[in-house]
Amino acid sequence: MYIAQEESFGPVMVISKFKNGDVDGVLQRANATEYGLASGVFTKDINKALYISEKLEAGTVFINTYNKTDVAAPFGGFKLSGFGKDLGKLLSPLLISNLKVLINEKNT
Repeated sequence: MYIAQEESFGPVMVISKFKNGDVDGVLQRANATEYGLASGVFTKDINKALYISEKLEAGTVFINTYNKTDVAAPFGGFKLSGFGKDLGKLLSPLLISNLKVLINEKNT
Protein backbone atom coordinates (compact mmCIF):
# COMPACT_ATOMS: atom_id res chain seq x y z
CA MET A 1 0.00 0.00 0.00
CA TYR A 2 1.63 3.23 -1.25
CA ILE A 3 0.46 5.50 1.58
CA ALA A 4 1.88 3.14 4.23
CA GLN A 5 5.33 3.25 2.64
CA GLU A 6 5.75 6.98 2.05
CA GLU A 7 6.52 9.70 4.57
CA SER A 8 3.24 11.60 4.40
CA PHE A 9 2.88 14.84 6.32
CA GLY A 10 -0.62 15.79 7.30
CA PRO A 11 -3.57 14.17 8.99
CA VAL A 12 -2.97 10.65 7.67
CA MET A 13 -3.47 7.40 9.55
CA VAL A 14 -3.06 3.95 8.09
CA ILE A 15 -5.02 1.21 9.84
CA SER A 16 -4.16 -2.31 8.75
CA LYS A 17 -5.84 -5.61 9.50
CA PHE A 18 -3.79 -8.54 10.70
CA LYS A 19 -4.40 -12.08 11.83
CA ASN A 20 -4.93 -12.47 15.56
CA GLY A 21 -1.59 -12.98 17.27
CA ASP A 22 0.56 -12.21 14.21
CA VAL A 23 2.54 -9.48 15.94
CA ASP A 24 5.78 -10.34 14.14
CA GLY A 25 4.01 -10.11 10.78
CA VAL A 26 2.69 -6.67 11.72
CA LEU A 27 6.19 -5.57 12.76
CA GLN A 28 7.64 -6.83 9.49
CA ARG A 29 5.08 -4.82 7.48
CA ALA A 30 5.52 -1.72 9.65
CA ASN A 31 9.30 -1.77 9.31
CA ALA A 32 9.24 -2.47 5.54
CA THR A 33 9.61 1.19 4.64
CA GLU A 34 12.48 3.59 4.08
CA TYR A 35 11.11 5.95 6.71
CA GLY A 36 10.64 5.86 10.47
CA LEU A 37 9.65 9.16 12.04
CA ALA A 38 6.75 8.10 14.28
CA SER A 39 4.30 5.26 14.83
CA GLY A 40 1.38 4.40 17.05
CA VAL A 41 0.17 1.29 18.86
CA PHE A 42 -3.36 0.95 20.19
CA THR A 43 -4.04 -2.02 22.47
CA LYS A 44 -5.33 -2.93 25.92
CA ASP A 45 -2.29 -5.17 26.48
CA ILE A 46 0.53 -2.93 27.75
CA ASN A 47 3.08 -5.76 27.57
CA LYS A 48 2.28 -6.29 23.90
CA ALA A 49 2.50 -2.54 23.29
CA LEU A 50 5.93 -2.33 24.93
CA TYR A 51 7.16 -5.35 22.96
CA ILE A 52 5.98 -3.78 19.71
CA SER A 53 7.41 -0.35 20.55
CA GLU A 54 10.80 -1.94 21.19
CA LYS A 55 10.78 -3.62 17.76
CA LEU A 56 9.40 -0.76 15.66
CA GLU A 57 11.96 1.18 13.64
CA ALA A 58 10.58 4.64 14.44
CA GLY A 59 11.92 7.62 16.33
CA THR A 60 8.77 7.97 18.42
CA VAL A 61 6.19 5.34 19.32
CA PHE A 62 2.89 6.52 20.75
CA ILE A 63 0.90 4.00 22.80
CA ASN A 64 -2.88 4.53 23.01
CA THR A 65 -2.47 8.13 21.89
CA TYR A 66 -0.93 9.97 18.98
CA ASN A 67 1.05 13.17 18.48
CA LYS A 68 0.98 14.18 22.15
CA THR A 69 4.55 14.95 23.11
CA ASP A 70 6.72 17.23 25.17
CA VAL A 71 8.42 19.82 22.97
CA ALA A 72 11.55 19.53 25.13
CA ALA A 73 11.91 15.77 24.51
CA PRO A 74 14.45 14.52 21.96
CA PHE A 75 12.90 14.33 18.50
CA GLY A 76 14.01 12.55 15.35
CA GLY A 77 13.46 9.53 13.20
CA PHE A 78 15.11 6.41 11.90
CA LYS A 79 16.22 5.56 8.36
CA LEU A 80 15.49 8.38 5.88
CA SER A 81 13.39 10.25 8.45
CA GLY A 82 16.38 11.96 9.97
CA PHE A 83 19.83 11.54 11.32
CA GLY A 84 20.13 11.73 15.09
CA LYS A 85 17.91 13.57 17.51
CA ASP A 86 17.19 17.22 18.13
CA LEU A 87 16.97 18.53 21.70
CA GLY A 88 17.79 16.83 24.96
CA LYS A 89 21.02 15.28 26.24
CA LEU A 90 20.81 12.43 23.72
CA LEU A 91 22.07 14.52 20.80
CA SER A 92 25.31 12.50 20.66
CA PRO A 93 25.74 10.70 17.33
CA LEU A 94 26.54 7.57 19.32
CA LEU A 95 22.96 7.47 20.56
CA ILE A 96 21.05 8.04 17.33
CA SER A 97 19.04 4.85 17.69
CA ASN A 98 17.42 5.99 20.95
CA LEU A 99 13.66 5.50 20.95
CA LYS A 100 11.05 7.71 22.57
CA VAL A 101 7.89 5.94 23.78
CA LEU A 102 4.85 7.89 25.01
CA ILE A 103 2.07 6.03 26.80
CA ASN A 104 -1.45 7.24 27.48
CA GLU A 105 -2.05 5.48 30.81
CA LYS A 106 -5.78 6.21 30.80
CA ASN A 107 -6.27 3.70 27.99
CA THR A 108 -4.05 0.87 29.26
